[in-house]
Amino acid sequence: MNYFLTGGTGFIGRFLVEKLLERGGEVHLLVRKESLDKLETLRERWGPGSERVHAVIGDLASPALGLDDDTRNALAGKVDHFFHLAAVYDMASDEDTQQQANVDGTRHALEAARVLKAGCFHHVSSIAAAGMYKGTFREDMFEEAQNLEHPYLRSKHESEGIVREESEVPVRIYRPGMVVGHSRTGEMDKVDGPYYFFKMIQKVRHALPEWVPTIGLEGGRLNIVPVDFVAAALDHIAHLEGEDGKCFHLVDPDPEKVGEILNIFCEAGHAPRMAMRVDSRMFGFIPPFIRQSLKNLPPVKRLSSAVLDDLGIPASVLSFINYPTRFDNREAERALKGSGIEVPRLRDYAPVLWDYWERHMDPDLFRDRSLRGAVEGKVCVITGATSGIGLATAEKLADAGAILVIGARKPERLKEVAEKLRAKGAEVHPYQCDFSEMEACDKFVAEVLEAHGAVDVLINNAGRSIRRSLALSFDRFHDFERTMQLNYFGSVRLIMGFAPVMLKRKTGHVVNISSIGVLTNAPRFSAYVASKSALDSFSRCAAAEWSDRNVTFTTINMPLVKTPMIAPTRIYDSVPTLTPDEAADMVAEAIIHRPKRIATRLGVFAQVTHAVAPKLGEIVMNTGYRMFPDSPSAGGARAARTQATSEQIAFAALMRGIHW
Repeated sequence: MNYFLTGGTGFIGRFLVEKLLERGGEVHLLVRKESLDKLETLRERWGPGSERVHAVIGDLASPALGLDDDTRNALAGKVDHFFHLAAVYDMASDEDTQQQANVDGTRHALEAARVLKAGCFHHVSSIAAAGMYKGTFREDMFEEAQNLEHPYLRSKHESEGIVREESEVPVRIYRPGMVVGHSRTGEMDKVDGPYYFFKMIQKVRHALPEWVPTIGLEGGRLNIVPVDFVAAALDHIAHLEGEDGKCFHLVDPDPEKVGEILNIFCEAGHAPRMAMRVDSRMFGFIPPFIRQSLKNLPPVKRLSSAVLDDLGIPASVLSFINYPTRFDNREAERALKGSGIEVPRLRDYAPVLWDYWERHMDPDLFRDRSLRGAVEGKVCVITGATSGIGLATAEKLADAGAILVIGARKPERLKEVAEKLRAKGAEVHPYQCDFSEMEACDKFVAEVLEAHGAVDVLINNAGRSIRRSLALSFDRFHDFERTMQLNYFGSVRLIMGFAPVMLKRKTGHVVNISSIGVLTNAPRFSAYVASKSALDSFSRCAAAEWSDRNVTFTTINMPLVKTPMIAPTRIYDSVPTLTPDEAADMVAEAIIHRPKRIATRLGVFAQVTHAVAPKLGEIVMNTGYRMFPDSPSAGGARAARTQATSEQIAFAALMRGIHW
């Protein structure tokens, strides 16, 4: 038995070839010269019998597949079965690609089958050939297809029509459902169909515990089938006698709705299930022109585009959420009866699909999420870089290959840190600067831009913290001026200095080291928290203005860190704190992923508490305020104890990272 295949090295094709080799036949595969290496790799996969696979050089884009005379003469009249699988199975592909591969390619394959005088032309079409038919589409239906506006649907319908009208050899047509990975191994070659929603499910899993119920969408029924079923069914039906001229739906006779499919994959990925599913058709009462007008509003388009891009979901896929077509498969069931070939239940093999995707296909696996990938060769400015968080961050960036620009007040210490980093092979440029002085900030900006041309990452780390209750601050207004001068005005001066070049280049990232106190409204830190809150507010406003120019901001609401800044408060020696290295890891995360905010869960919980139950949050913070006294350096009659009590330690452990 001799077989000729287009698309034999493709996803369905490689499994079909395995079946054909088991029958002992000679298999001729159409390949382009540049794809010969791929074929050799597949030979290793197919193992014994792969010597019966013969490469036929040609091209789907050429008339009669571009077969040369020697090939035509050698195979003419000897091909028993001609399988045409080569096509673009991708709803996100552009219209020209669909036309060339699916329509023109099918016509060229038919020409080749005629030239080779093939015994039967097996056309692997798709359920997409039915368009968006409302109702049940039978195997003997074709012209009844509806709503073929989408390029993919139209190309599959047109290509099947060409086979029906122009074939000069006997034909059999197969319409597989939405083909996913192997039901036993999970093997898949690309993200398509339900896989587009896996990243969304994964993000929900990372954000919420599995037991938290969520709300999702309901929709139409999607007909999903595993590739091993499709290959086995193709092989079996192709070798039956008396089936020429028929069409077979290789589909799941009992498909699931979109909402249930997503829940099945949520279970497979250990993500929360959608306990309540809203049927999107309930919004059908809104006139179409109003829905379309809302979709076309610039903010709506930008927001939806940003969300879909982040999740990796093509916008065209959403039009299939309410897929209206069901498929009758009586002919296929009859032909497969007694063969043992049937569609497994999606719920049974979904975990295998998910596992394979997460191990081999998750787009994040192929992205450089390393710190080196984010900063190597880029100019990174760090203020307050000679101690604490700034020094730990500088060391990490130096190891990652960044061009370091470090600024600090003390020239001796600055020189010492620069020499230490250079000894590790880093490129370091130190600048002495008091960032609470505006003229010094302007000079710093000018010198950095003159030397480097631009700044890729600005880390506003230099800061001043004052721990003093308001009752001891009535005659110390300068505390508020000093913290605002450095923490707010100094940082804003640098942002405003470096921003023009960032905006011109349409790239730049600002990382602001803020405080968990901004989220918790920490008592005794009113001067410090107010200055950090001001910087947070400024950054949110700037981000809103520059969002479309790729200049981004990340605010890190840093919990308590063991640095020289907190050294005067001896009670902090007995409470849980982060190390500077752990804090620097948060800065690295900000640079790599560019989130809007990085905060601990306790900090976020405190912010939510102050939003929904402000009095409760106030009482908790007042309790801590009364439990922890002012430090001796704050002055006043109520000097702090040098040793923390067991109550204080227990409370601080419960409120880990919060300033008291």
